[in-house]
Amino acid sequence: MVDPDGYRPNVGIVLMHGDGRLFWARRVNRDGWQFPQGGMNTDETPREAMFRELREETGLLPEHVEVLGSTPGWLRYRLPRRCIRRGNRPVCIGQKQVWFLLRLTGEEHHVQLDLTDKPEFDSWRWVDFWYPAEHVVSFKREVYVRALHHLAQAARAVAGDTAVPPCGEAVQALLQQPAQAVAGGRGRR
Repeated sequence: MVDPDGYRPNVGIVLMHGDGRLFWARRVNRDGWQFPQGGMNTDETPREAMFRELREETGLLPEHVEVLGSTPGWLRYRLPRRCIRRGNRPVCIGQKQVWFLLRLTGEEHHVQLDLTDKPEFDSWRWVDFWYPAEHVVSFKREVYVRALHHLAQAARAVAGDTAVPPCGEAVQALLQQPAQAVAGGRGRR
């Protein structure tokens, strides 16, 4: 499913340990690390898609997490030209995402990356709150910064100011730029 502007509806999942660290996973057969995310089916709400993707990509069930917050609308990113499949109709130029902040309430052993025939991830670890904003693949960086910035207040309410400090200079610089991935915006460049 691709919207009229060329964006595929998607959900992003920021899974937080109670101490403020975030779940950071390595893509299978790649060197890229990212948050769990995935496309929405036409009959799903963003929340329903989030729980389905959570199960598929991490093995976690709704009873293993607490939903702490979400972005109020879509955050968009464009794919690099080399990643756009021009033969597909309609052409997908990027993703529009609703991001959810979840706190792990279950145990770490509940995480199972290999529940599906085609796992997304082969490894995971906990990282500091702002680490993903500076280490995700460059074309997703702005949407990660904006999602984390929006979700930071809810994360601080659980983990505290020390665990979720204000963002660093590099992240702050991205926030000062005109938004390309604005919630509800068209996201065109």
